[in-house]
Amino acid sequence: MTEISSKYLIGPSTGGDGLTRVVTGRDHTGAVQDISVVEERPLTIFLNGQEIVTAMTIGDYPEYLALGFLRNQGMLALDETVLGVDFDEELETVVVRTDGGTVYEEKLKKKTRTSGCAVGTVFGDMMEGLDQVVLPQVQVRTSWLYSLAHQINQTPSLYLAAGAIHGSVLCQEDRPLVYMEDVGRHNAVDKIAGWMLSEKATAGDKIMYTTGRLTSEMVIKCALMGIPVLASRSGFTAWGVEIAQTVGLTLIGRMRGKRFMCLSGADRLIWDADLDAVADDTGKRRSKDD
Repeated sequence: MTEISSKYLIGPSTGGDGLTRVVTGRDHTGAVQDISVVEERPLTIFLNGQEIVTAMTIGDYPEYLALGFLRNQGMLALDETVLGVDFDEELETVVVRTDGGTVYEEKLKKKTRTSGCAVGTVFGDMMEGLDQVVLPQVQVRTSWLYSLAHQINQTPSLYLAAGAIHGSVLCQEDRPLVYMEDVGRHNAVDKIAGWMLSEKATAGDKIMYTTGRLTSEMVIKCALMGIPVLASRSGFTAWGVEIAQTVGLTLIGRMRGKRFMCLSGADRLIWDADLDAVADDTGKRRSKDD
């Protein structure tokens, strides 16, 4: 790990810990070459005695993933007490136990396949609860955004080691705090939600940075988590922008080098960055629609 990545409360993996596997192939010249590829494994999430979903994941932080998924699906109420989170590596299951009942048969009948990588799934009405969201009118300096992008893009990560993965980073002002990766950007955000729930972390003073597309799913998750700012190197979907404008979330995309686009919530921004001092984008590139 570099000095940058050591500053995270939770930093990304760089491989070598069971999250990647070495595979032998041939390159464009026909030469034999070994490369690292990301592992995928199923994780079945139970809430009390009810099976909820089986997610494909890289396998790190399964407890956070389970907690965050259930919270973001509206299956863990804010006033509900989590009594325990038990992960069984052999059975590839996580059981979340609470002091409340679990009756979600009707909600589980209505599934939406989202645009997330690894096929995200949302149960029930995707828009449920959004009409009650009130995001704080915090101020965000553009100098923070440039600093965050530089730090995150320079951090050794599983993506840089093996590719085929997305990252999401919880930030506060110009400090990246928790960096999670997974085959689906929705999983990475759910892990952060689980960490926030476990640590009782506040949301109103946070920024979410993601390497993935700014879709409806990503906007909805951040809004329901209470995070007022969502930023990405990648682009937008029209519905994602529309929802962000409706709930008053600051949505910033196409952050590369000196450039970015804010399509919602620009009133939160303080334009204090000296663009002459902002470095050009020289990191490993993803496509604009990653």
